[in-house]
Amino acid sequence: MSKPADVSTKRLISLAPDNWVKWVTQIPDAIAGEILNSEFQWISRESDVLIRVESPQHGEFLVLNELQLRYKPEMPRRMRAYAGLAEEKYNLPTYPVLINILKTSNAEIPTRYQSNIAGIEAYQDYRVINLWEVDVNIVFEQPVPSLLPFVPILRGGENESTIREALRLLQADEQLNQLETVLAFFATFVIDSALVQQIMRWDMTVLRESPWYQEILREGEQRGRREQTLANIQMTLETKFGNEGLQLMGQIAQIADLDSLTAIFRSAIASDTIEDLQNLIADTVK
Repeated sequence: MSKPADVSTKRLISLAPDNWVKWVTQIPDAIAGEILNSEFQWISRESDVLIRVESPQHGEFLVLNELQLRYKPEMPRRMRAYAGLAEEKYNLPTYPVLINILKTSNAEIPTRYQSNIAGIEAYQDYRVINLWEVDVNIVFEQPVPSLLPFVPILRGGENESTIREALRLLQADEQLNQLETVLAFFATFVIDSALVQQIMRWDMTVLRESPWYQEILREGEQRGRREQTLANIQMTLETKFGNEGLQLMGQIAQIADLDSLTAIFRSAIASDTIEDLQNLIADTVK
């Protein structure tokens, strides 16, 4: 039988907010209060979950939870912005936490935003939690039920018996049983899809309704468009400028933004000299 697939971060954390804030902050006496409105009028996106927290040791403060399917290079700047906006809106100190779900590379993920212009420095510390580094036993021992759907991608959670135990706990609780789809989605990263179907006992078309699945699909489409644009740029550079043009591809390939690549492609078509194109690329990769 199909089960609703759309599960928000707010819903996940609200299952056991006290256990969640204790886990993300490592403050054992932290008590979760109200889950606040995290929409800020100056930016177009909502931070994931903002929780008012009290602690006998630290007093009242906010925990800002930002969950990312995959880490993005702009996250340090975004964490600085969200923390500042939250403090301004609620007049409380903020404990920002960035939770990365899927591993993208072995590169170290920064835990601070920092900038310096003419001696004026700005920085924002935040805690980083990479789910692939989290021991799966924490989910069952502490417990942290909000992490049950992520069991397959936690450290030590990739085996069938552990996934089945997570599923059993989800199915036994009326608040949790709608999270099966999220568990199934992440299980497909570590075990065969046919086995996932067997464990879950429902058709995989349900999985394709998951917002996590849709985000992965959009990322794949985005990567496909980027690769095609790079190929178009390379062909144009070789045709117009020969080997000298192809030497620019090393710089161009470092650019992730599709709009910037499209602008470079258009410029490559329109430019009469390679110098104009070099200036555009230099401005883009700054």
